[in-house]
Amino acid sequence: MSALVESVDLVAQSFTGRLLRPSDAGYDDLRRVHNGLVDKHPALIARCSGVADLVDAVTLARTLGLEIAVRGGGHNVAGHATVNQGLLIDLSAMKGVHVDSRAQTVRAEGGVLWKELNRETQLHGLATTGGVVGSTGIAGLTLGGGIGWLMPRYGLALDNLRSADLVTADGRIVHASEDDNPDLFWAIRGGGGNFGIAASLEYSLHPVGPIITGGAVVHPFGRAVDGLKFFRDTCAHLPDEMMLVADLQTAHDGSNARLAAIAAAHSGPLSEAERAVRPIKAFGPPIMDALGPIPYSTLNTMLDPAFPKGARNYWKAQLLTDLSDDAIRTLVQAFEACPSTMSHLIVEHLHGVASRVPVDSTACTLRMTGFNVVIISQWTHADDTERNIAWARETFSSLTPYLAPTRYVNYLEGDATEPAAAAYGPNLRRLRDVKTKWDPDNFFHKNVNILPR
Repeated sequence: MSALVESVDLVAQSFTGRLLRPSDAGYDDLRRVHNGLVDKHPALIARCSGVADLVDAVTLARTLGLEIAVRGGGHNVAGHATVNQGLLIDLSAMKGVHVDSRAQTVRAEGGVLWKELNRETQLHGLATTGGVVGSTGIAGLTLGGGIGWLMPRYGLALDNLRSADLVTADGRIVHASEDDNPDLFWAIRGGGGNFGIAASLEYSLHPVGPIITGGAVVHPFGRAVDGLKFFRDTCAHLPDEMMLVADLQTAHDGSNARLAAIAAAHSGPLSEAERAVRPIKAFGPPIMDALGPIPYSTLNTMLDPAFPKGARNYWKAQLLTDLSDDAIRTLVQAFEACPSTMSHLIVEHLHGVASRVPVDSTACTLRMTGFNVVIISQWTHADDTERNIAWARETFSSLTPYLAPTRYVNYLEGDATEPAAAAYGPNLRRLRDVKTKWDPDNFFHKNVNILPR
């Protein structure tokens, strides 16, 4: 312990952020991540204010032999953004955002959230594919893939990444792009935090909004089977400008009524969007219609209230071979048994630009047209943990006949079996080569870990 105190005191002389021990004010708030099921206690938190702090934090961890975790937004559902008795490197104070409206690019620091990035880029009528929950961090979402409302038109978040500045395991500051360290740039686009800490990220921007067409229509649960069939059939003919998501959920008006919703976003001209969403608004008809012109920034925070910080979460997700009638009936039956009013069964449709990228062009293997099912078990009280986790696992098991091999790395649960193989598939061998070059000691391993050779 004396070595820790002495080393921290030495680093603190030049550290411009904060170094927090468990007894310090603010430690308890900073150690908590979004998922209330994750409750870990780092020996030290390094709340960094710049790249030099990140380098000092990495050096300190290596000097003391401490396991590290890196947190941007802290949304990772598996809890990879924190660590017990190690060093938590916290980027949440690194909020710099610079938009070059003429070049249509933005560079942002690793602690920026999607709602913060959108706020800056939308001043110029520009956007890039980002998360559908505004409080998600840009770094974690992008390095793992990046599903968002603009995905069919402009690709995943990582498809819009132009470059990144990383702090590597040996404390170097490295620029990764198509021209500089291209092997590393290939690997971080899907390989998560296995290769370094993303101090800043540069994205391509596109003309979007500020008003687009988006929102949701809601149907009674008795129409869930028909609604999911309509959703599936509609997805077969979507333009690149449009994304659809289906959601089985519970009403939050006190009635606890189960509902079936279809959420949509169309980023093209409003006149085209109005025609495109007309059949969705007419089907049923819905009991609630909140689909129409909406600010793009508002659309990206629409789901935030459904995912409150501190709620306990256990997720399972995997691509489906097809959203068949039998798979639909299985989903509906599973949600009938859901024990929590906070939980969701979500079906995301993947198509468009993101699905047309060759699977070996980036580390990400989420390159197909089809459906991704997300089992979101969410609850408040600790006493309900066992039955809510059991529901998620039982639902996932019931879907086994309909599951495809691929899993999305950002949705993987902490107890997943062979997660790297499931997420990276044919790209895993090349990823291990890059890992061996840039992090041979596996210093960055609090993630969906890629082992060096």
